[in-house]
Amino acid sequence: MSWFKRTNGHAHNVSDAEQYELLEEDLAPPRLRMPGKQPSYEEGATIDWQREEAAERERKRVLASQRGFHGLLSLVLDSCGMWLVIILTGLGTGVAGAWLDILVRWLGDLKEGRCTYGFFYNQVTCCSGLDPGEVCNQWQTWSEHFNIKLVFAQSILQSFIYITLGITFAGSAAVLVQTYAPYAFHTGIPEIKAILSGYVLDAFLSPWTLLIKALGLALAVASGLSLGKEGPLVHVSCCMAFLFSKMFKQVYGNEARKRRLLAAAAVAGVSVAFGSPLGGVLFGLEELDTFSSGTDVMWRGFVTSVIAAMALQYVDPFGTSKLVLFQVQISEVTTVWRAFELIPWLFLAILGGVLGSLMIKLNAAAAVYRRSSILHQWPVFEVVGFSALTAAVSYLVVFLRAQSSELVANLFLECDASRGDYHGLCNPTATWANVFLLILTAATKLALTAWTFGMMIPAGIFLPTIAIGACLGRAVGLITQGLHHAYPKAWMFSSCPPEPTVPCVSPGFYAVIGASAMLGGVTRMTVSLVVILFELTGALSHVLPIMISVMVSKWVGDYFGKEGIYSIWIAMREYPWLPPNEFRDRGETAMNIMKPAADLVVLREDAHGCTLQDIDQVVRTYRFHGFPVLFGDELVGYVTRDRLKTTLAPLLAEDATSGAQRKCTFAARPTESNAAVIDLSPLLEESVLHLRKEMPLELVVSMVQKLNLRHVLVSERGKLAGIITKTDIVRLVTADFPYTAALSERQW
Repeated sequence: MSWFKRTNGHAHNVSDAEQYELLEEDLAPPRLRMPGKQPSYEEGATIDWQREEAAERERKRVLASQRGFHGLLSLVLDSCGMWLVIILTGLGTGVAGAWLDILVRWLGDLKEGRCTYGFFYNQVTCCSGLDPGEVCNQWQTWSEHFNIKLVFAQSILQSFIYITLGITFAGSAAVLVQTYAPYAFHTGIPEIKAILSGYVLDAFLSPWTLLIKALGLALAVASGLSLGKEGPLVHVSCCMAFLFSKMFKQVYGNEARKRRLLAAAAVAGVSVAFGSPLGGVLFGLEELDTFSSGTDVMWRGFVTSVIAAMALQYVDPFGTSKLVLFQVQISEVTTVWRAFELIPWLFLAILGGVLGSLMIKLNAAAAVYRRSSILHQWPVFEVVGFSALTAAVSYLVVFLRAQSSELVANLFLECDASRGDYHGLCNPTATWANVFLLILTAATKLALTAWTFGMMIPAGIFLPTIAIGACLGRAVGLITQGLHHAYPKAWMFSSCPPEPTVPCVSPGFYAVIGASAMLGGVTRMTVSLVVILFELTGALSHVLPIMISVMVSKWVGDYFGKEGIYSIWIAMREYPWLPPNEFRDRGETAMNIMKPAADLVVLREDAHGCTLQDIDQVVRTYRFHGFPVLFGDELVGYVTRDRLKTTLAPLLAEDATSGAQRKCTFAARPTESNAAVIDLSPLLEESVLHLRKEMPLELVVSMVQKLNLRHVLVSERGKLAGIITKTDIVRLVTADFPYTAALSERQW
């Protein structure tokens, strides 16, 4: 559809259209004075990186041009503002992570009992100071607290309180999210990835979202649902950075600078979640693609990660002087691994790739079914019902009953008589019973996690995935250990120590291998995953087996689909995020995906210009990001809707006061009444990219990816042929993803 019809009396024909891509300015009327403040972006829009970077360069130029003490002070304050936000974010994330750990542990233990001398003490704190193996009388189960003697009555009471509190915690989290902060549900990492790529979603980072996300996350994890708090801590950290940045105009006022800050904050979230400062930095590099804009972002992320880890270490929420509950240190006896162990480790890697892909497909199918069913209208009812089912099933299996973090911590540990036995896991006479329970736990958790990850509560997928892989790994480790004990003289065990008292197989490390394989199959992380697990185990000698398991798991997972679970959720919600993968065309050109000019709403002026009222009508009628500008049929440029709105408001107010109807022009060419024409050419985008329709599609995608472009104009012989937007490229790249746009809430 076109506006401002062309007249036959065109006074300025172009003699050779092939030499023109955009009309040049010539003897223009007095230029419009551009407003000092840039228009803000609407929710759901994407930022103009070129404009924001230009504004940042101009701001720095103005600061550098100032002389004297005032200029020096301005530079110092400008630099200190960003670093102060970095420090506050790191401290806040570390303290928040520690608070969540303490609250989750207390609420989780509350489902099974209480401390006799302090209601707000969890089981570990209540029984601190006891020698290994000593019975803790200060901690009582609810049946002991109420002095119930009958075994049947004890079971009924314990299960009733366990299930009731689980439903209460999960239902409370769902009510808080639905009522006060709908954006606090899920993990938040897909949205953070979209925001870092330029998507505008400030409501996702609001103070209410921060509060409800933190509180709801503690309640959801403590409820016993198959979810974790690791991924959502990235969202919590970014909310904190966004909140602190509002204190400094130079940070908050520029969208590109704001995203560099959020990139550093996201790194701190991973650092606190896993107690892995270096792994957090690599997670930002690999999964979030946060450091593509420069090494200064990586440096800030590194500082934020270290500060957050130091704050967490200082608070010491677990009372173990370790950063996470399931951090282990492999003993010197088990640091040596044998060649025959590569066989079960490769089996775990293949299993992790297959089950990881299965998890992704099941989770996506569950999300699409939830959206199209009645459950979409009753999210709180779904959470309450499924939490009741999860609690009832979990109470029947001893390994499911424990919190995932506690389960993983014990699966990673080797058997030690001084620490006691975790639910008979180290009982040599119950090896096959434990194998069966571990496989049953893994299968049940996989099914529960596939449905839980997507309900109306804060939920992460890291810890449940690690728990699934750890259960399978420990089961394979027990099988391997059992075979060694049964056939110690077999050729494959010839490298084991001859002394029967010296362990040859370490089932705890098999759990680490299984966890790395499963997590790699679900998230498709590689380098950052290896570093995180290395920091968890502290076993430098076992880095190579972890790398092999992650590598094989990714290869196997890529056979079933190359994208991880976060990319799938981004595609399902149709966020304007482009994966960094290289795109290869099959001979297509820009013409194959462009919106043709005949279908576009354009601003067209003739030799007599156009009126402000006509432009204002277009701006009010259409909510497109911007409009191509034509002079007759010749392409002049591109103007954004927000710039037009900001500029037209005072001009129309002046016309309403004077009663005049002034004309305007974008072409900046002389007209019959120069003095009465307003030159709007300064509103045209200065850095709009403009290609011919014969350009290979592969190059177009690469340009949009690497330059963070929102749109590309396509022309032929100086005339508009069409336009390609970032959304078009996103749809092209994600067209093969399962359930693409199935959960989209708006039309782009």
